[in-house]
Amino acid sequence: MSETAIILVTAALFGWALVSARLQRADLTPPIVFIILGGALAGLGLVDGSTIPETYAPLVEITLVWVLFSDAAHLRVQQLRGEAGRLVRLLGLGLPLTIVAGWALAAWFFPELGWWLALVVAAALAPTDAALGLPVVTNPAVPSRIRRLLTVESGLNDGITTPVVLLAIAGAAAAMGMENAEGTGPALVTLLIGVAVSAVIGGAGGWLLRWARRHGDAADEFTGIGVLALGLLTYAAAIEVGGNGFVAAFCGGLAFGMFAGRRAEGELVFLEQTSSLVSLLVWSIFGTVTVSIVLDRITVLTVVYAVLSLTVVRMLPVALSMIGSGVDRSTVLFVGWFGPRGLASIVFALLALEALGPAADEAVTVIAVTILISVLAHGLSAAPLATRYGRASAASTSTPPVPRP
Repeated sequence: MSETAIILVTAALFGWALVSARLQRADLTPPIVFIILGGALAGLGLVDGSTIPETYAPLVEITLVWVLFSDAAHLRVQQLRGEAGRLVRLLGLGLPLTIVAGWALAAWFFPELGWWLALVVAAALAPTDAALGLPVVTNPAVPSRIRRLLTVESGLNDGITTPVVLLAIAGAAAAMGMENAEGTGPALVTLLIGVAVSAVIGGAGGWLLRWARRHGDAADEFTGIGVLALGLLTYAAAIEVGGNGFVAAFCGGLAFGMFAGRRAEGELVFLEQTSSLVSLLVWSIFGTVTVSIVLDRITVLTVVYAVLSLTVVRMLPVALSMIGSGVDRSTVLFVGWFGPRGLASIVFALLALEALGPAADEAVTVIAVTILISVLAHGLSAAPLATRYGRASAASTSTPPVPRP
């Protein structure tokens, strides 16, 4: 990356801080801005998009580690009170159905991908990103139970989907006969090792931090840095013993949240802010990559798949999973639509590109086009639809039932 590109990116970060509130009121989200910035950098020749996967792989991987750890660490049993059944429906039934539907559709639309790369596409596009629909999860007009449901779903589905994506990438590499391809069997073993290592490190880290706070040994201004380091520790330790670092980051965050105690929420602020910073950089990288790959490969069929992925592939499984849950039709449609594809999908696409090289270009194109459409469609529709749904929900709850004759 040239010095000019660095200046432009850092200036954009500072500029966003100055006018972020005004731009957000105009429904202009950070991903939209930084994708455009990344595309502009590539278009002006300031960044070589073809070298992105190798050059910035560490940044992309660390971003996913912190996001997975942070999302999992935020989970609290209290958050699930009253919504546990619906959350289990979304994650235990809706998410697998979304992956299967997306897999079948990708294999049908793009037979040249083969089954493994089709699964990479489907699994990479299954997790949602609540940050892209921020007006939905922050708008008080939307019932708190729905906001909480969308937030917790978004925080967990990327971690649940990660093993599927990694196994699919390993399967694709083995099917292509790539050197050092480990296949799905060894990849599954690494996932299990990652779970075991992370449970020990994340749980022990949470317990030690809780103990240190209780005895006055931990300074409040440094605990956030400690949590940030703990997320990287779970990742690095798992890799060192032959485990999968991404699964370790997610499971380590879950274990940390269970043992760290009530004050853990405040200690995650620094991790969230750091994750937000590197996430914006990843959005810029994504914009750069799309210029060098997507523009050369996009077709009408790719756009059709993207639209179906954001609508039918997401909304139908949500509707099926909510049968018998007592949720009304408007809520099912609202929850089904606000499943934006974001940072996790980007990172999965870049990981596939890093592992498989040009063989993954077609799959990355499908993922990238879906994300681009999602960024625009969900970013621009979040505020007006949240307000509209909130008013309709308030009206339905305030209207007294009509007495039966």
